[in-house]
Amino acid sequence: MTPDALFQIANPLALLGWLALLASPLAPRAAHAVAGAAIPLLLSLAYAGLVLAFWWQAPGGFGSLPEVMRLFTHPQIALAGWLHYLAFDLFLGAWEVRTARAEGIPHWALVPCLVLTFLFGPAGLLAFAILRFTLVRKVLP
Repeated sequence: MTPDALFQIANPLALLGWLALLASPLAPRAAHAVAGAAIPLLLSLAYAGLVLAFWWQAPGGFGSLPEVMRLFTHPQIALAGWLHYLAFDLFLGAWEVRTARAEGIPHWALVPCLVLTFLFGPAGLLAFAILRFTLVRKVLP
């Protein structure tokens, strides 16, 4: 499968997970199974396969910003990086939903955090931490 074909499959799959999180008050267990486990694990499997198959062919490394930039010039490694973001951001969004539900944070208040997590990962985590601290006086575990 080409990197572009896998990219075209992964994006809608991740989007399905985010839609499940947004609709999670309607079916919490299903949302957790889909967005908190199945989809992140599928994305992780694809990620692991790409890294195992192509890591040694890629230039660059992690020692400097220019090395990281060279690393992501390899299409399969760039795709692996993208899958990494998709899997971890979705997993983080599912954690936010579970934590909010367990702590009585209204879903409507969580939605902006989910949108930020979807678009800008760490900014969404920061927004959720602020929301959580404001409403239940807890910081991240």
